[in-house]
Amino acid sequence: MRTLRDISPGQTVKVTQIGGASAIKRRIMDMGVVKGVEVFVRKVAPLGDPVEVTVRGYELSLRKEDAQMIEVE
Repeated sequence: MRTLRDISPGQTVKVTQIGGASAIKRRIMDMGVVKGVEVFVRKVAPLGDPVEVTVRGYELSLRKEDAQMIEVE
């Protein structure tokens, strides 16, 4: 199982599942990160927080804890 936190900058991956508590899952989904969407990882900060991604043309910053809950392929 790979998560969004494990992906190197410059790669595009597809979301397969979002885990976590319902409030956190809802917040992630409200940002447009849902099952089946492609996510381009633009930049990862040196300590892994934040993970900057592009989803559906929008640039987002995710905390590493949130990125860890997003499973990708």
